[in-house]
Amino acid sequence: MTVARMPRHRFPPAAVLSFLPALLLAVSASALQPPNVLFILCDDLGYGDLGVLHQNAVAGTKKHATPNLDALAAAGIQLRSHYCGAPVCAPSRASLLTGLHQGHATIRDNQFDVALETNHNLATVLKQAGYATAAVGKWGLQGTGSSPSAWSAYPTKRGFDFFFGYVRHKDGHSQYPFHSTYDPDGSGTLVRGPMEVYEQNLMVRDDLAKCYTTDLFTARAKKWIIDHRAAAPAQPFFLYLAYSTPHAALHIPTTAYPPGGGLSGGVQWLGTPGAMINTATGTIDSFIHPNYAGQAWTSNEKRFATSVRRIDDCVGDLRQTLADLGIAGDTLVVFTSDNGPHHESFFNAAYEANSFDSFGPFDGTKRDLWEGGVRVPVLACWPAAIPPGRVSHRPSQFHDWLPTLAEAAGLSPPAHL
Repeated sequence: MTVARMPRHRFPPAAVLSFLPALLLAVSASALQPPNVLFILCDDLGYGDLGVLHQNAVAGTKKHATPNLDALAAAGIQLRSHYCGAPVCAPSRASLLTGLHQGHATIRDNQFDVALETNHNLATVLKQAGYATAAVGKWGLQGTGSSPSAWSAYPTKRGFDFFFGYVRHKDGHSQYPFHSTYDPDGSGTLVRGPMEVYEQNLMVRDDLAKCYTTDLFTARAKKWIIDHRAAAPAQPFFLYLAYSTPHAALHIPTTAYPPGGGLSGGVQWLGTPGAMINTATGTIDSFIHPNYAGQAWTSNEKRFATSVRRIDDCVGDLRQTLADLGIAGDTLVVFTSDNGPHHESFFNAAYEANSFDSFGPFDGTKRDLWEGGVRVPVLACWPAAIPPGRVSHRPSQFHDWLPTLAEAAGLSPPAHL
């Protein structure tokens, strides 16, 4: 049997480099000021976990909601055929940061904690364009060693001016860094802990009692944006905000999300050891969102839905912060996930991605090369350049972001991409 070959299309370099900008921009990027960039990356959030992509169309009551993400989608563009770099965490994030697909990337498979290569990445390129750069949240690409001085690829050695968060991959499986996680069967078996959180070169875990990471990373990101805006209002910024949720332990917050958002509401950075953020109160791992508390769901299903809703609350809070600072129109906000949905839990009952069809209309989950494992949710909003309410089905992938952001910042992308 003879199989016909599809013709190989050869594109001129300019067509390749403008691939994602063609999706995102209504006008030439060169006609705009370089935008601030807030790039939000979730951990194991499925395509089907967003209301606008799947949940809103589910019949019945077995569904959860993401109203703030739906609002983000309405304000910009949905990239409905966007693919992560790999169906697991470390190689996917490495492809995103370096602009290299897995055929060329040096971190592959389950190579957790391997050093991000010494080469151009999102931070170094945007720093070259004059940006202030910060990474908040989960890293996991630091290399061997046990401290910032020893890790060859610590974020501040890879182009980021500022870092706050988890460095080691394993720490991202638990969402209360000050508190160890024990098996809930009463055996006293340690599942995770102690975790390590760093700000710049200092370990700050002992200051973080009752801090839930989704709130903690959001509050620290807000503070960094506010401080940068006050110190250097004319300088654009790139903030890589990498949540460690809804992955793994299915931990839930201590309390309801604070009302409002932005400068005067939502989560706030207090900076006091033991009360570092304003939600570090009450009982850890205890709050179920009221929309889900009365549902006839399993405990882990309520936990998962609450975790996703918390991310949604934080995105709304961050966007309000940008609005309060008067920079929402000049900021590109990107929201996505590192791979398909997980089906894991550190609690007694198992959790499966089909509880809410987190893979959406596709087959496959995390670690699969089926669509559900590698097609990820992507929303992008830049009011100065992207008309609202757009939907694109044109394929694109994580390694497209580096040339896209380089072009938006006024630079030619690195040649090795």
